[in-house]
Amino acid sequence: MPFARGVLHRVQDQEDERLSELVITLAFVVSVLAMTFRMAVPLIFGTVGEAFAERSGVLNLGIEGMMLMGASVGYLVSYHVGDNWAGVAAAALAGASMGLLMAFLTVTLGAQQHVAGIGTTIVGSGLSFYIFRLGVPLVSGIPPTVTPFPELNIPLLTDIPVLGPVLFHHQALVYVALTTVLISAFIFYRTRFGLIIRAVGENPRAADTAGIDVFRVRYICLILAGALTAIGGSWLSIAQSRFFLPGMTYGRGWICIALVVFGYWSPLRILGGALLFGGIDALQLSLQAVGVEIPYQLFLMLPYVVTILALITVSRRAKAPAALLKPYRREE
Repeated sequence: MPFARGVLHRVQDQEDERLSELVITLAFVVSVLAMTFRMAVPLIFGTVGEAFAERSGVLNLGIEGMMLMGASVGYLVSYHVGDNWAGVAAAALAGASMGLLMAFLTVTLGAQQHVAGIGTTIVGSGLSFYIFRLGVPLVSGIPPTVTPFPELNIPLLTDIPVLGPVLFHHQALVYVALTTVLISAFIFYRTRFGLIIRAVGENPRAADTAGIDVFRVRYICLILAGALTAIGGSWLSIAQSRFFLPGMTYGRGWICIALVVFGYWSPLRILGGALLFGGIDALQLSLQAVGVEIPYQLFLMLPYVVTILALITVSRRAKAPAALLKPYRREE
């Protein structure tokens, strides 16, 4: 009998250990999936904005600078005003101004789009840090933090096992980002304005002949692209990090440009790509947090390696708008 009791205790201990491991694994998976949506927010805003620009025929390489401007301005306004939504609105206005600059250079002046875009990124990167240093006192070299958006608890839905914390326990901007994808898809494929955008991006001369103001359409798309990208930047400083640091986008703007190709310029496919890359980012952060013994540099490079592999995979099949990178001049 004592021997039988010992065997039963060992079996029970093994079952308890396996159950404990299962619970820990499930908690880890749920945490990664929930973090995936949060990490994808700036990618969603930036990539949808870039899709508007490229669908109209303009490659917006200024997206990295616009995102940094949104992060800086959003943080400054949120810190001084004490209202996060005011910070998001100010970030959108700053990004729209950067989009207006990009439109003036590429649409009005007809400058080469990749050169104008890189110049816009340089201006945005430098200006974002400059106004940050002017507007915020540093304590021991560290900026003060802002109060983040509260996480929403949706009645009944938040309490659903697994799905509740993954889908229904986020800050409001997560749902704004997802709604932006749906609205953008509707605009592109169900509205006259979306048809006009696609026509301008494919054949601006034919669109002009049909009475469409090509220059105005491209201005609108670039301003909208700047505003959306900057909102994505404001998420980084207001909701995620709660402060601004120079270069805090860590190349997310360039990833957004790759994601447009990865998503074939379609908002719904872009959402899938953004969640994929957000999940990779969430996974590498979670693995570092649990102490996986792999050099952290390998974790940090993982999203960018996947970006390169994804582009290699889809770039041959992707069909860009025909007028992309081609300035339009009526007299030519």
